[in-house]
Amino acid sequence: MKKVTTAGAHQIYQKRSGRYAVQGKDKKWVNGEEKARILLEAGLIQPPKAKAPAPEAPAEAPAA
Repeated sequence: MKKVTTAGAHQIYQKRSGRYAVQGKDKKWVNGEEKARILLEAGLIQPPKAKAPAPEAPAEAPAA
């Protein structure tokens, strides 16, 4: 892993796979939502885009 940056009290590393690892100042690895928040603040990842709602099927016309 190579060190990318230091964001506040966290060190950010990039793995050979291209993914990121975040280590706190207590040398423990950060995971989950806190890791995502740190990477978003550092500008290393993009927030997920909301999917467009699926188009509704038109209501069937009553039989005449």
